[in-house]
Amino acid sequence: MDYTYGLFVYDNVAALDFIGPSDVFVVSNYLLQRGKVVTISEKSGSIKCIGGLEVVPEVDFETSPPLDVLLIPGSEESTLPAGNNVLGWIRSQANKTQYIAAVCSGSLILQKAGLLSNRKATTHWLCLEALNKDSTITVLPDMRYVRDENIITSQGISAGIDMALWLVGQLHSPEHARKVRRFLQYDPAPPYTAEV
Repeated sequence: MDYTYGLFVYDNVAALDFIGPSDVFVVSNYLLQRGKVVTISEKSGSIKCIGGLEVVPEVDFETSPPLDVLLIPGSEESTLPAGNNVLGWIRSQANKTQYIAAVCSGSLILQKAGLLSNRKATTHWLCLEALNKDSTITVLPDMRYVRDENIITSQGISAGIDMALWLVGQLHSPEHARKVRRFLQYDPAPPYTAEV
């Protein structure tokens, strides 16, 4: 089956929150020779990520194709989009897409949209206090990513890549996800993780 992955981008978005999962989806599509990845913004025109990287989204809310997966990346908590148009669009996608996935503080956007009520979720450790303000959410701070029905939330950047690999494994097969991981040479071995 062909899947269309939508990446919601907005001013001051954290670039790797969507670029990491995007590469997972792009490689998955490349290996399968089918599928599509699109960047989506509220309105047409370029957006600037944290750090100044400029992105020109391919479509806006009005011109977006039907999505199978919608990815919501994070940002600094004070710059997360919270307008009625954005939250309403995200809520509408929850009834149309197979999955909505959030990386890092993107979970707080889903929280504002009312999509995490009575669900399990996680987020970046800096945002746990904000997520815990909603007592209906069961916050799982030690989980890299959490699936509750068609909503998936993850911790920070690298956890978003883990989540995306899990997701392509669900949509296609675990073996396919392993091929994607190998293609990306995603085998984290960060330096300075232990005292020398």
